Amino acid sequence: MTKVIQMTRTGGPEVMELIDVTLAPPGPGEAQVRHEAIGVNFIDVYFRTGLYPQPLPAGLGMEGAGVVEAVGPGVTHVKVGDRVAYAGRPNGAYAQARNMPAAALLVLPEQIPFETAAAMMLQGLTVQYLFHRTVALKAGDTILFHAAAGGVGLIACQWARVLGVNLIGTVGSDQKAALALANGAAHVINYNKENFVERVREITGGKGVSVVYDSIGKDTFTGSLDCLAPLGMMVSFGNASGPVPPFSLNELASRGSLFITRPSLMNYTARREDLEAAAASLFGVVGSGEVKVPVHQRYNLADVAQAHIDLESRKTMGSSILLP
Repeated sequence: MTKVIQMTRTGGPEVMELIDVTLAPPGPGEAQVRHEAIGVNFIDVYFRTGLYPQPLPAGLGMEGAGVVEAVGPGVTHVKVGDRVAYAGRPNGAYAQARNMPAAALLVLPEQIPFETAAAMMLQGLTVQYLFHRTVALKAGDTILFHAAAGGVGLIACQWARVLGVNLIGTVGSDQKAALALANGAAHVINYNKENFVERVREITGGKGVSVVYDSIGKDTFTGSLDCLAPLGMMVSFGNASGPVPPFSLNELASRGSLFITRPSLMNYTARREDLEAAAASLFGVVGSGEVKVPVHQRYNLADVAQAHIDLESRKTMGSSILLP
């Protein structure tokens, strides 16, 4: 028997139940992974609430790290005993162990601990594609990154510093501002004290930024557009405050022929070769120490409801993990 988190209905944190299941042997193309650590991300909340629909009953969690305990027929790129990590569908990482498509697994370098891996895979691969593929950032670029003290944000601050990019970050408290600055942000705006649009214009001498990375959604969308320079790119990659409401394309034209995209990690890593390339890039900057991924919150698997409560109330900083 193994313990897993299951939900039979959508709703608040209380819909997540800890149950015992019997884990079958892995099928063709599958591997069985015994988790050492599990990542907690805001996308998990979207699935829990039903914002992102999925068939029920269902598991939650898209990120984990552990050891391969068994492999099914046809699996060749991982073997029993391998240290592995992953990020992506299918949901079900909130578990002591699980069977999953082996094609999603990446062999974890020895110098990267399991907790670090569980904290960085989804968030780190997200920053990798945002900075290298959605927009190929270069030294000297000035960007705006919302939620700069969150798990994705702190990795973004450090990776921007590595690239020579000037990252302006928004945060909700002075404590979070200090954390973002310590991790490489060039400027930080506390949106509870300052108007972030006015402050961005002040920092950039009225020019605006070339790219805005916005995982907040509804509350920051229009302001984010107002921060862009003409021909700038709006990257809306999340909706922590709710989905972006419908808007007219004239909103882009009137601000200087702006571009907009709504990317997803799943699309950027759908091909195995793209997943491996992105992971090699991430493992490289983390393994070298250029980007550090400290775990700021740890919860037992049975306490997953508290983890979601803390995440939704914006009490957390950096990365959170579950320990099975």
